[in-house]
Amino acid sequence: MEEKILIVDDEKDIVSFIKDSLEDEGYTVFAAYNSAEALHALQKNPDLIVLDVMMPGMDGFELCEKIRASISCPILFVSARKTEQDRIRGLMAGGDDYIEKPFSMKELKIRIFAHLRREKRIQTKSYKKLHHKNLIIDLEACEVYCFEQKIAFTYRELDIIRYFVLHPNQVASREQIYEYVWGLEASGDSTTVTEHIKKIRAKLQSCDPDTSYITTIWGVGYKWES
Repeated sequence: MEEKILIVDDEKDIVSFIKDSLEDEGYTVFAAYNSAEALHALQKNPDLIVLDVMMPGMDGFELCEKIRASISCPILFVSARKTEQDRIRGLMAGGDDYIEKPFSMKELKIRIFAHLRREKRIQTKSYKKLHHKNLIIDLEACEVYCFEQKIAFTYRELDIIRYFVLHPNQVASREQIYEYVWGLEASGDSTTVTEHIKKIRAKLQSCDPDTSYITTIWGVGYKWES
């Protein structure tokens, strides 16, 4: 699946330029021009966020802190504010990088590529086999064991579990999960996620009735408790 990048900046000309350049590299790019649009766009589950600092209303620092409550992907600040205090504040708010305006598109692309490559490396190294509560989840072999007993999950159920364990403690909407598992071009309905999660819960409960793994956040979605 192509990496998805969210650009948050109130300057539409800059957004358009960055968007076109990144799409030429094969990325899927979404745009938001204020904090409200950015928070709504998190439903698309971006792999990386390019975030401006100076925006009307909530600035980039405040927005970054809100994003970090539900998203762990890399966040790259781009800003005309160049003081050391600004850079420190951006990193302390949850940013992973800070690029000063004006910047070259070549540098931005290289930094984006480096952060996405690092995320892949971390996931490849850390998430092949996970020990979670009473489960052993082998993502490479697509197998789940509970108290050393293998649980039979369908292909879709395993994909949903994969999404959860790669995004622990993050609240995910049905739409986010559906897009990850079925893809952007799927013609079905996200309500199928609810039925699949019911089946996953039933299978986990039959093996481990005293442990909760998937929490429902009413009106929002689901969370994998780590």
